Amino acid sequence: MKSREYLTVAEVYGPLMIVEGVSGVAYGEVVDITTPDGEVKHGQVLDAYEDRAVIQVYEGTRGIDTFKTKVRFRGETVKFGVGLEVLGRIFSGRGEPIDGGPKPIFEDEWDVHGAPINPSAREYPSEFIQTGISVIDGMNTLVRGQKLPIFSGAGLPHNELVAQIARQAKVLGEEEKFAVVFCGMGITHEEAAFFINGFEKSGAIERATVFLNLANDPAIERILTPRLALTTAEYLAFTQGMHVLVILTDMTNYCEALREISAARSEVPGRRGYPGYMYTDLASIYERAGRIKGRKGSVTQMPVLTMPADDITHPIPDLTGYITEGQLVMERELHRKGIYPPINPLPSLSRLMKDGIGEGHTREDHMDVSNQLYAAYAEGRDIRSLVAVVGEEALTERDRSYLAFADRFEREFVNQGRDEDRPIETTLDLGWELLRSLPESELKRVDPKFIAKYLRPK
Repeated sequence: MKSREYLTVAEVYGPLMIVEGVSGVAYGEVVDITTPDGEVKHGQVLDAYEDRAVIQVYEGTRGIDTFKTKVRFRGETVKFGVGLEVLGRIFSGRGEPIDGGPKPIFEDEWDVHGAPINPSAREYPSEFIQTGISVIDGMNTLVRGQKLPIFSGAGLPHNELVAQIARQAKVLGEEEKFAVVFCGMGITHEEAAFFINGFEKSGAIERATVFLNLANDPAIERILTPRLALTTAEYLAFTQGMHVLVILTDMTNYCEALREISAARSEVPGRRGYPGYMYTDLASIYERAGRIKGRKGSVTQMPVLTMPADDITHPIPDLTGYITEGQLVMERELHRKGIYPPINPLPSLSRLMKDGIGEGHTREDHMDVSNQLYAAYAEGRDIRSLVAVVGEEALTERDRSYLAFADRFEREFVNQGRDEDRPIETTLDLGWELLRSLPESELKRVDPKFIAKYLRPK
């Protein structure tokens, strides 16, 4: 499609611009805008109907004159250059290098919206990814090709956690090409510096590609940033055969940008002012994870979202939970106790865990140990709540053992160092050590053969 130029800007409001008298304009088309003083801005068609086009302007609409501004429709959707030279590089939220290096030499240009994976071509995720973090590996296992979000809250250490996962994630017993694509949306300069320094100090930057949309960058740009990151991940995975971990933080900032654009377009709001199509929009990001039959690579996603007011029923975590395969829930109470990472395994869930653990993946006793730890910790937390009402003196000996178990579980199993990389065997052995503090008759979720093999002294 040929490019077309117009001088018919009819209206400008917020980050949006309306151009009249256009023809052949398509949704998602790239637009170049030249202001009267020669500044070139960039945008994208949000809506096209009859002879009018609504354009979102990435750099903001300041300086745009409705009489003299030139608008050129390129006749193509947003594309991003892909190639192995993107590894080790840092890009802005619009895909421009910001690390001081030269512009990469790209091998191809791909549409940032990607192509949907045919459901029949999807390979079911079944390979264990070891993060070195016990509460994840032991209780809510991450599987290659999965999308497993982290539900956090303001002030909780989700940045430290995802940085640690990016450094430590590995597939056991296999030397395979591994890469990390990090996407920051609406993050502060301090957070950006934390991630960049962490990647550089650990050497992980050599196998990482970083996209940063900072808090003072245009909110409109946040809609584009995760799509650039996922396009890069898909190239590395399905063309270069790499196993790619994509970290998206913070999805709450992304959804706020969606709400801002929706309000500027005067759309009818949905729940809490978010657009009614937010579910579909989030799905267009999350569903770009997975594996494809016949292709060696994979895309695994760990989106981070901060729950407003720690409300897990808020539309952002609520809709995310419907689309993804579980969640890791950070809890403020554990954080106050000094537990790191403060992940509460009770509301957390990994729906694909059962397919990535057990004999041939981790260890034969993994599922039984996980189930028993979960049940014992849940009972210990219930008894802790009871103590607040009746006092510890009213507890039976059995109740006291579960109360002590819950405290030890948090201090010894959940809690670990920010640079501590625990192998899965260490995590499972630690689980058995904790279960040893309970009467053997209470271990009803563990196969007796595993009790004989791992619990009783040889």
